[in-house]
Amino acid sequence: MTFKILNNNERLKTTTGIKVVIFGPYGIGKTSLLKTISEPTLCLDFEAGLLAVQDWQGDSISVRTWSQARDIACLIGGPNPALKSDQAYSQKHYEHVSSKYNEEFSKYRCIFIDSITVASRLCLLWAKMQPEAFSERSGKQDMRAAYGILAQEMMGWLNQFQHIPNKDIITVGTLGQYLDDFNRPTWLPQCEGLKLLVKFLELLMK
Repeated sequence: MTFKILNNNERLKTTTGIKVVIFGPYGIGKTSLLKTISEPTLCLDFEAGLLAVQDWQGDSISVRTWSQARDIACLIGGPNPALKSDQAYSQKHYEHVSSKYNEEFSKYRCIFIDSITVASRLCLLWAKMQPEAFSERSGKQDMRAAYGILAQEMMGWLNQFQHIPNKDIITVGTLGQYLDDFNRPTWLPQCEGLKLLVKFLELLMK
């Protein structure tokens, strides 16, 4: 592997994308933000909720399983050279999905993920079915292990999008209201796994 050093002029010419995370209550119009984007956009539709933007002129993909979500992230983000061949987003994974799907993603300047809330639920369903999510001793499901798999999977998935240099990545999610022990309302992102909140903060701060 070779290293390429960029000078100031080369760096200024490099196309970079922004990474945005937007949370809001259900029905407030997060998906409608698609209509405000002028650049070629692909919506990753986890919600099956594009009814409000039927007249939107962009393209969309319906994502129904976590395996589909991983394949799309690999196709758009490309292979991660740091990963082993048996891992998701590796060179081998990229070659497999490239031969499986014929879609061309280079024409899109923006990827709109709707929503991280449902994506995390699909990921948890997948995580709960993995062999590592069951106790070797009793054979019963181990939810702590399942949530550990969830955290690892979601971090890897978000990392794929975060390292795409030439596309804008907009991720939306549901914001829910909860009452604490003193009956005080608190607004929190609705996502499976508390560790995901840390990742969102990292994305917002970059």
